[in-house]
Amino acid sequence: MGTGPHTHAGYAACAFLAALVVAGCTGPPQAPRPATSSPAPQSPSAEETCTKLVSYWAKETLKGSKWSGLDWEQKGLSNEQYALHEEIIAAGRAEVKRHGRAAGLRLADRLARQKCTARNGATGSSENWRPPG
Repeated sequence: MGTGPHTHAGYAACAFLAALVVAGCTGPPQAPRPATSSPAPQSPSAEETCTKLVSYWAKETLKGSKWSGLDWEQKGLSNEQYALHEEIIAAGRAEVKRHGRAAGLRLADRLARQKCTARNGATGSSENWRPPG
């Protein structure tokens, strides 16, 4: 077995290519990026959480959504929030009859905000309720 000039050239070419690959992968170190200071995200208040949950589920019921039949626990509502939900649905249905679906949905938003704020998030009456997140 001989090692002719072509064999040595092949080894040299492979070594050269390997050196290029390694050099490309280990380029100069990158300077660290300056840290950006962004404020920590704020957790929603109990009133905001209540408003979003109660309003959402009341509107789903007024629209006749297939998910509207879930129970209070599956919807993530406290017992007190569920009671608000039921009051809002009754008022919303009456509003839908008088002025149409859009008016009923707007009323649901407005009442959820008012009632959840008045009851400080309505988180009571449920040992199982926990804030989302």
